[in-house]
Amino acid sequence: MKDDKILTEVGTNEWQVVVFLLGEQAFAINVDKTREILRWTGVRPVPQSHPAMLGITTVRGEVIPLIDLRTYLGIDSERERDLDKVIVAEFNKMKLGFVVDGVERIYRISSEELDSTLSGSFLGDDALYVIKREGRNILLLDYERIVQVVNPKIAEAYHLDPKRNRRSVLPPDLGDPNDYKILVAEDSPLIRKLIQDALGVGGFHNVELVSHGKAAWDRLVDPDERFDLLITDIEMPKMDGLTLTRRLREDDRFATMKIIVYSSIMAEDIRRKAASVGADFQITKPEIGSLVDEVCLLLAEAKAAGKR
Repeated sequence: MKDDKILTEVGTNEWQVVVFLLGEQAFAINVDKTREILRWTGVRPVPQSHPAMLGITTVRGEVIPLIDLRTYLGIDSERERDLDKVIVAEFNKMKLGFVVDGVERIYRISSEELDSTLSGSFLGDDALYVIKREGRNILLLDYERIVQVVNPKIAEAYHLDPKRNRRSVLPPDLGDPNDYKILVAEDSPLIRKLIQDALGVGGFHNVELVSHGKAAWDRLVDPDERFDLLITDIEMPKMDGLTLTRRLREDDRFATMKIIVYSSIMAEDIRRKAASVGADFQITKPEIGSLVDEVCLLLAEAKAAGKR
């Protein structure tokens, strides 16, 4: 699988997706979230679990959960289970398998190709985008949301403890958190809300949310606006987070603005890419506590340096 990956330069607004099938419909998942593709591995059921949670299996000595995307999305199939494929994915600091009908190929796409006009309405909450390729529509799913629905306990990691003594962890020279303006660029509505809630618990209420990198760029270059810090995802339509970061660092107006890349992809090469385009820090979802702490530290650092 890894040998088939197409190399893409950092910050060019291009990335890669694995296209797979559920029934007659094509879907996609980011290559950077994909570790390998296996034939049906067998499964051991887990009692009292979500209907889409088939159970657990062992891959190279590691136990991973299996999620049946057909069951989750309500897609009927008469295929024999032995014909299924398992996409082993790794993101949000976990590894799991998505069970699908078959895997087609890898596409190299641009963030500009992601169509979100039907997201949240006709496509429902689980499909983020449509990719139009070769006369058909390929759906890119919100895998983070799917995993949280199947296992609600995972969602707890995205919530900052409201009982936490905020003042005990704030840098003394930070001042009032509400004096800072923060921009969050995140395509998942669920994650946007969770970030906003966590920042609120941390004392930051002057927060603006946008759903893609191009919207973030437009807000940042507005001469009537000034933001102290940007939190950006990587996978986004119109302009991805690495491209956004690179463009900001190439513009003297944003040379010292603090930028945090907050991504579900935990591969070491992603950390290197984020650093190479000028991100101050890269945090892997769902480390929401670490995110808020790093926001505090970076803003205090900027204030001490007189750069805000």
